[in-house]
Amino acid sequence: MSEFAKSLSVTTSGLKAQATRLRHLSENISNADTPGYRRKLVSFETAFNGGQGVATVETGPVRLDQNALERVYDPSHPMADPDGYFDGSNVDLMIELSDAREAQRSYEANLKVFEQTRKMSSSLMELLRK
Repeated sequence: MSEFAKSLSVTTSGLKAQATRLRHLSENISNADTPGYRRKLVSFETAFNGGQGVATVETGPVRLDQNALERVYDPSHPMADPDGYFDGSNVDLMIELSDAREAQRSYEANLKVFEQTRKMSSSLMELLRK
Protein backbone atom coordinates (compact mmCIF):
# COMPACT_ATOMS: atom_id res chain seq x y z
CA MET A 1 0.00 0.00 0.00
CA SER A 2 1.43 3.37 -0.97
CA GLU A 3 2.10 6.07 1.58
CA PHE A 4 -0.60 8.21 -0.02
CA ALA A 5 -3.16 5.43 0.39
CA LYS A 6 -2.10 4.91 4.01
CA SER A 7 -2.49 8.62 4.71
CA LEU A 8 -5.93 8.65 3.09
CA SER A 9 -6.92 5.58 5.12
CA VAL A 10 -5.94 7.26 8.40
CA THR A 11 -7.69 10.55 7.61
CA THR A 12 -10.80 8.75 6.37
CA SER A 13 -11.05 6.84 9.64
CA GLY A 14 -10.70 10.14 11.53
CA LEU A 15 -13.47 11.71 9.44
CA LYS A 16 -15.79 8.77 10.11
CA ALA A 17 -15.04 8.78 13.85
CA GLN A 18 -15.67 12.52 14.24
CA ALA A 19 -18.86 12.29 12.14
CA THR A 20 -20.14 9.57 14.48
CA ARG A 21 -19.21 11.70 17.49
CA LEU A 22 -21.06 14.71 16.03
CA ARG A 23 -24.14 12.56 15.39
CA HIS A 24 -24.29 11.46 19.03
CA LEU A 25 -23.64 14.99 20.28
CA SER A 26 -26.54 16.28 18.19
CA GLU A 27 -28.76 13.55 19.65
CA ASN A 28 -27.75 14.68 23.13
CA ILE A 29 -28.52 18.31 22.34
CA SER A 30 -31.89 17.50 20.80
CA ASN A 31 -32.88 15.40 23.84
CA ALA A 32 -31.68 17.83 26.50
CA ASP A 33 -35.27 18.44 27.67
CA THR A 34 -36.42 14.81 27.44
CA PRO A 35 -37.26 13.43 30.90
CA GLY A 36 -35.05 10.50 31.90
CA TYR A 37 -32.63 10.91 28.97
CA ARG A 38 -29.00 10.02 29.66
CA ARG A 39 -26.36 11.60 27.46
CA LYS A 40 -24.42 9.34 25.12
CA LEU A 41 -20.64 9.18 25.36
CA VAL A 42 -18.45 8.17 22.43
CA SER A 43 -14.96 6.80 22.93
CA PHE A 44 -12.23 6.28 20.36
CA GLU A 45 -10.13 3.17 19.90
CA THR A 46 -7.04 2.45 17.84
CA ALA A 47 -7.51 -0.19 15.17
CA PHE A 48 -4.28 -1.66 13.81
CA ASN A 49 -4.32 -3.36 10.44
CA GLY A 50 -1.20 -5.51 10.48
CA GLY A 51 -1.40 -6.38 6.78
CA GLN A 52 -1.27 -2.74 5.72
CA GLY A 53 0.84 -1.48 8.60
CA VAL A 54 -1.60 1.32 9.38
CA ALA A 55 -3.16 2.29 12.69
CA THR A 56 -6.56 3.94 12.28
CA VAL A 57 -9.14 5.28 14.69
CA GLU A 58 -12.59 3.79 15.30
CA THR A 59 -15.40 4.67 17.63
CA GLY A 60 -15.82 2.31 20.54
CA PRO A 61 -19.13 1.24 22.01
CA VAL A 62 -21.49 4.08 22.89
CA ARG A 63 -21.96 4.38 26.64
CA LEU A 64 -24.62 6.18 28.62
CA ASP A 65 -23.47 8.80 31.12
CA GLN A 66 -24.17 7.45 34.60
CA ASN A 67 -24.15 10.84 36.33
CA ALA A 68 -27.28 11.61 38.30
CA LEU A 69 -30.28 12.89 36.40
CA GLU A 70 -31.43 16.40 37.20
CA ARG A 71 -34.39 16.50 39.60
CA VAL A 72 -37.00 18.92 38.24
CA TYR A 73 -39.81 20.36 40.35
CA ASP A 74 -43.06 20.58 38.38
CA PRO A 75 -46.11 19.21 40.20
CA SER A 76 -48.23 19.57 37.03
CA HIS A 77 -45.96 17.31 34.96
CA PRO A 78 -47.50 13.88 34.24
CA MET A 79 -44.31 12.10 35.35
CA ALA A 80 -44.06 13.97 38.67
CA ASP A 81 -43.91 11.91 41.86
CA PRO A 82 -46.15 12.75 44.86
CA ASP A 83 -43.64 15.41 45.94
CA GLY A 84 -43.86 17.14 42.52
CA TYR A 85 -40.43 16.08 41.19
CA PHE A 86 -39.45 14.09 38.12
CA ASP A 87 -36.12 13.03 36.59
CA GLY A 88 -34.91 15.33 33.83
CA SER A 89 -31.88 14.63 31.65
CA ASN A 90 -28.21 14.80 32.53
CA VAL A 91 -27.29 16.74 29.38
CA ASP A 92 -25.37 19.97 29.97
CA LEU A 93 -25.73 22.07 26.83
CA MET A 94 -22.50 23.99 27.43
CA ILE A 95 -20.50 20.74 27.54
CA GLU A 96 -22.27 19.38 24.47
CA LEU A 97 -21.67 22.55 22.48
CA SER A 98 -17.99 22.69 23.40
CA ASP A 99 -17.60 18.99 22.53
CA ALA A 100 -19.36 19.64 19.22
CA ARG A 101 -16.98 22.51 18.45
CA GLU A 102 -14.00 20.27 19.23
CA ALA A 103 -15.36 17.47 17.03
CA GLN A 104 -16.05 19.94 14.21
CA ARG A 105 -12.48 21.28 14.34
CA SER A 106 -11.05 17.76 14.40
CA TYR A 107 -13.22 16.85 11.41
CA GLU A 108 -12.01 19.94 9.52
CA ALA A 109 -8.37 19.16 10.34
CA ASN A 110 -8.77 15.61 9.00
CA LEU A 111 -10.46 16.98 5.90
CA LYS A 112 -7.57 19.38 5.25
CA VAL A 113 -5.06 16.54 5.56
CA PHE A 114 -7.17 14.46 3.16
CA GLU A 115 -7.33 17.30 0.63
CA GLN A 116 -3.59 18.01 0.94
CA THR A 117 -2.76 14.33 0.41
CA ARG A 118 -5.00 14.23 -2.65
CA LYS A 119 -3.33 17.35 -4.07
CA MET A 120 0.13 15.89 -3.45
CA SER A 121 -0.88 12.67 -5.19
CA SER A 122 -2.26 14.59 -8.17
CA SER A 123 0.90 16.69 -8.40
CA LEU A 124 3.04 13.56 -8.35
CA MET A 125 0.98 12.03 -11.15
CA GLU A 126 1.44 15.20 -13.21
CA LEU A 127 5.21 15.05 -12.69
CA LEU A 128 5.30 11.40 -13.69
CA ARG A 129 3.38 12.11 -16.91
CA LYS A 130 5.99 14.63 -18.10
